Amino acid sequence: MLDSQSPWRDVIAFFSGALLPVAFAPISFYPLAIIIPAIMFWVWQGCSLGQAFRRGYVFGFGFFLFGVSWIYIAISDFGFTSVPVAFLLTHIFVAFLALVPALQALFSVWLMNHLNPRLTLPVFVAVWVLFEWLRGWILNGFPWLSQGYSFIDSPLVGYAPILGVYGLSLLALISSAVLLKLFMQRNLLTISLLFIISGIWIFGSAFQAMSWTEEKGKPVSVAIVQANLLQITKWDPEQILHRMNTYEEMSEPLWGKYDLIMWPENALTILWQDAPSVYKQRLEQRAIESGTDLVIGLPYGDIDTQYYSSLLVLGKTPGLYHKRHLVPFGEFVPLPDFAKKLAGFFDLPMSGFSHGERQQPHLIVAGQKMAPSICYEDAFGEELIDFLPEASLLINGSNNAWYGKSWAPFQHLQIARMRTVETERQLIRSTTTGISVLVDHRGQFLKQSPQFERAVLTGEVQPRRGATPYVRYGNYPVVIFVSLLVFLLMVLALKNRSRQNSSASG
Repeated sequence: MLDSQSPWRDVIAFFSGALLPVAFAPISFYPLAIIIPAIMFWVWQGCSLGQAFRRGYVFGFGFFLFGVSWIYIAISDFGFTSVPVAFLLTHIFVAFLALVPALQALFSVWLMNHLNPRLTLPVFVAVWVLFEWLRGWILNGFPWLSQGYSFIDSPLVGYAPILGVYGLSLLALISSAVLLKLFMQRNLLTISLLFIISGIWIFGSAFQAMSWTEEKGKPVSVAIVQANLLQITKWDPEQILHRMNTYEEMSEPLWGKYDLIMWPENALTILWQDAPSVYKQRLEQRAIESGTDLVIGLPYGDIDTQYYSSLLVLGKTPGLYHKRHLVPFGEFVPLPDFAKKLAGFFDLPMSGFSHGERQQPHLIVAGQKMAPSICYEDAFGEELIDFLPEASLLINGSNNAWYGKSWAPFQHLQIARMRTVETERQLIRSTTTGISVLVDHRGQFLKQSPQFERAVLTGEVQPRRGATPYVRYGNYPVVIFVSLLVFLLMVLALKNRSRQNSSASG
């Protein structure tokens, strides 16, 4: 076994991080999300604070470099930025994210230096989950590739309606700790822990059969229009009318046959206020006369004052939702004007969206209250539940064309599926180039469209009522639990440190 000071542990840390994205979609080999944390717990044991920071950093760099390198496509291919600058910005982004596991490792090892070795694994588990949650919260949050998402198709997903995605991370990391304990030391305690973990996984399967909610009324028939228009035409003035006409023409055969027609985020790339009056009137009239509600993703407001990324409902109950959680550097740029000129990606058209209010009314579509989200927003389950339990369905408009033929659309879809399990609500998800889906309340596909093809996806979703524990309490139970555990461990570590210093001075 390699010594704790061996530089080979740094190499192992990097390749462990680089391999971990394989646990997530599209490959979805979730056992790696058990094995690799166990390896990292071993890598961090017995090392100095400097080594802990370095090993955490190279692990994080490998993880994000291979897990979210698709950001390069958005910056380079669609952000009007040169290849060298796009390459540099991508690596800066990855290097920044890698600080989270670096600080996580540093804090974990600092605690362990002042605690009984028997507490090693509880420290690593609790600190990992806490820092994962912090990554999804601080500086606008980036909860992408949280451990729990990789278990959407595993027995652990049975706990999602109770504990949410961070609860799945916690249970998975406990499994990792027991796996390492079993590898390093086989005794009665380890065997007992193995039986407990086995029970957790078995009960997870049993919980999948439980229902916290029930059906409400009749199914809603849906038609999702996926026009598959090139992302590069999004800001082309000559293509705006073509985009508008394409969506209208694809929708024409659908009026009156479905309760709802949905167009994705950025279906229209012109402010609704600036769209031709005859076009708007025609859509409004068709929606009202046919009895089919139309949901459109578009910018809304005044380009010179305040505008939003929105979902607009036309039909019997007109409605409007403004995106609340914007994408930094994509939908708003937290830089002074002169800095925006450093790269085209910072100065894209309509890159100054305003945040929608936290409290907004439900969208009422096809007679149902719906919990809306736009693209990146569905990564924040604690915000989506603001609309629940009143909402009977989830509705999401997304534009993953930014990321081309990468893993990003699959990772994003995996996140969206987790929201359906946490809330036990079925999902209508419309995307520009795919993958558009209808997902049931267990996270399973009812219908899905092909990617990079023009398509109309049709099917039914079943409204539901009631509330899961996650809807009622959100992430609070898990976050409070790990925070208290870390706090108690920190108090104990400080007491031990003080005792050690007193002994040394005496």
